[in-house]
Amino acid sequence: MTDIFSNVIRRLDKAAKIIQIDPEVIHQLKHLTAAMEFSIPVRMDSGELKYFKAYRAQHNNTLGPTKGGIRYHPMVCMDEVKSLAFWMTMKCSVVNLPFGGAKGGICVNPKELSPMELERLSRGFIKRIADFIGPDVDIPAPDVYTNAMIMGWMMDEYSKIVRHHVPGVITGKPIALGGSLGREDATGRGAYYCIKELEKRLNWNPKNIRVAVQGFGNAGQHVAKLLFEDGYKIVAVSDSKGGVYHSDGFDIDSLIYMKNSSKILKAVYCTESVCEEVEAEKITNEELLALDVDLLIPAALENQITLSNASEIKAPVIVEVANGPISTDADEVLQSRDTLVVPDILANAGGVTVSYFEWVQNKIGYYWSETKVREKLHSSMLREFSAVCQMKKDKKVDMRTAAYAHGLCRIGEAVSAQGTRSYFAPRE
Repeated sequence: MTDIFSNVIRRLDKAAKIIQIDPEVIHQLKHLTAAMEFSIPVRMDSGELKYFKAYRAQHNNTLGPTKGGIRYHPMVCMDEVKSLAFWMTMKCSVVNLPFGGAKGGICVNPKELSPMELERLSRGFIKRIADFIGPDVDIPAPDVYTNAMIMGWMMDEYSKIVRHHVPGVITGKPIALGGSLGREDATGRGAYYCIKELEKRLNWNPKNIRVAVQGFGNAGQHVAKLLFEDGYKIVAVSDSKGGVYHSDGFDIDSLIYMKNSSKILKAVYCTESVCEEVEAEKITNEELLALDVDLLIPAALENQITLSNASEIKAPVIVEVANGPISTDADEVLQSRDTLVVPDILANAGGVTVSYFEWVQNKIGYYWSETKVREKLHSSMLREFSAVCQMKKDKKVDMRTAAYAHGLCRIGEAVSAQGTRSYFAPRE
């Protein structure tokens, strides 16, 4: 058991101590259903043949078929994929979805590939795992540096292999290929709904709340935009190359336009397509995390806040939009300082929730309006946020432990319904 996964298990053990649950449930969750490591050959545009290492981990299918994204990143490894699959199991249980957890990834920098190389790589991934996925077995989705178009290629490749159209094998697809309205902004919108509940409970006035967002990809952009539209002051944002800070806040629509049109994060103000640079301080990702803000939103990668920098965090509230941005050791430091952390398995569950909606729509062949999708997402996030807060209050624990305990209760009921040692043990 390597470092990330062992730290994940520590959180599981901590949550198990506060609820009545059969030990066999915890034992089961410490083991994966399956894990695959393989290589994908890709003929590059130059004619060269390259091999890319890839992974797929299926953690647990007690509640239903496994579900989880596919990320393209140079640092993807089996330990990371196993941990992300575990988090997906807990996340699906927390928001009451009929899925277990899975995750996949390819060790690659997608920015170095041409569009055609990227398509060949994506289709090659599906060729390798086609026997192990399916709409009732394991359902991939987008993650870091993958998108709707890539999911469309993957769905098409799987359909070719099985020789019939199977839109439900992949979620996060383009609308024209069976995707769901409301899926693109679902992760950020789910986090936004959590923040709006915090706003009520903490009596926030949005105009007085300073926000820093680490990670300005899909989820980070959407949560920042929604908060900005409500009057929150977004004073800092960053991407993989660094960030910008302005004490008076940014015009988020302008930053999003510049980032998406030029791939550059620059402090600007835009009138339609004409943008002019505005004065702002350039900062590193590490400096952003340590800013004196009211709300910190890590929306990049895991392990951004660790034991080495946890004591520098000044934000009293953190909402985890990324998966696992706070290490277990850092968690303990933040808890000792009464930092309120809304954990990833709740805060970023909007994405998998709308992926579930997409899967349901693919199965029935009937598609919902964006308004209906958002209404259902809001209802789900509000219900589970309230349940986790109640668990936090009843058990007098931090919000992460409460969320894990909430999810464990549902998995525990399903495992016990099939019989554990207490049922099968010989009776004297």
